[in-house]
Amino acid sequence: MSFELSQRLRRLPPYLFAEIDRAKRRLRAEGKNLIDLGVGDPDRPTPAHIIEALYRAAQDPDNHTYALDFGMTELREAIAGWYRDRFGVELDPDTEVLPLLGTKEGIAHIPLAFVNPGDRVLVPDPGYPVYASGTIFAGGEPVRMPLKAENGFLADLEAIDPETASRARLLFLNYPNNPTAAVCDLAYLEKAAAFSKKHGIILCHDAAYTELAFDGFRPPSFLQAEGAREVGIEFHSLSKTYNMTGWRVGFAVGNPEVIQGLSKVKSNIDSGIFQAVQKAGVAALTGPQDFREELLETYRRRRDTLVDGLNDLGWKVTRPRATFYVWCPVPDGSPSADFAKRLLEEAGVVATPGVGLGPSGEGYVRMALTRPEEEIRQALERLGRLKVS
Repeated sequence: MSFELSQRLRRLPPYLFAEIDRAKRRLRAEGKNLIDLGVGDPDRPTPAHIIEALYRAAQDPDNHTYALDFGMTELREAIAGWYRDRFGVELDPDTEVLPLLGTKEGIAHIPLAFVNPGDRVLVPDPGYPVYASGTIFAGGEPVRMPLKAENGFLADLEAIDPETASRARLLFLNYPNNPTAAVCDLAYLEKAAAFSKKHGIILCHDAAYTELAFDGFRPPSFLQAEGAREVGIEFHSLSKTYNMTGWRVGFAVGNPEVIQGLSKVKSNIDSGIFQAVQKAGVAALTGPQDFREELLETYRRRRDTLVDGLNDLGWKVTRPRATFYVWCPVPDGSPSADFAKRLLEEAGVVATPGVGLGPSGEGYVRMALTRPEEEIRQALERLGRLKVS
């Protein structure tokens, strides 16, 4: 007996990272030593005081029951306090803050709250695949906004066709950006808010990387922009900021009506974050932050090692101001998937082909700074032997 997948699943493109993982498993089974600069998963441990908070909370039977899908008051207040201290943004923890099972969950579910079949959703290209896949699950049509080097990889909102804008329900933006590592200023976010208001679009800003910035740069929050709270929300996460990718703690903040819509979806799908993990999230947001200086310095050294090394090999790579990604033009002009395959099979270096993150990612590969500096140096040695530029 065979079973036919739903149309929505058949509409999805192959999930890039699953394909890469299959190739990695195959090569490792063959005894290949790989240096994985592919997926952005921090290699540094979660700070000890956060782990200790989880340990204490997990021993309390009161935390073993169903969690509230709207999140513990203590966590929502900690999130609001963090936004106030970091961005100067005041939030009502009861109406403008919603904890999530990681931002991926919230990004995937927000179209279910506001997108009807046939509606359009504006998504960055290249971009995080979940912007498009969540839209498809809701029956919507993703409309790709090309991120081009000549525009600093900023989505050109003025180039969007007015008819398309009139049918759009959501607009996803992501700065600092994955995969391009591009950044924007507050003026750009204010233009985006004005565009959304003009066309009646909900703006969803994915701000997962605001705390991974270098050389004195401090990325802004969308909610700092004039008019932002009228038109949208911002997603944030503890994953990259606190090395907590596996813990699955994120949050959405901003417009109360949008927060309420997303919350209604969640209340019908999940039962919230394990309360002991919520307590650990409080410890992360309100506890010592001194580890962050060392963490950022670690990423900065890795960034400089990789960028300088690639440029010494003849690649033309720009030094990113934020995120732990380096967006590398393919040095020999070959298709990005072919080039990434060659790096993997001939050099044992894992990189993400740009085309897998959207058609406009063609011509690039993404490398992550989530391996020790010594491994990055080894990867550079292997790439040097390939003589690809």
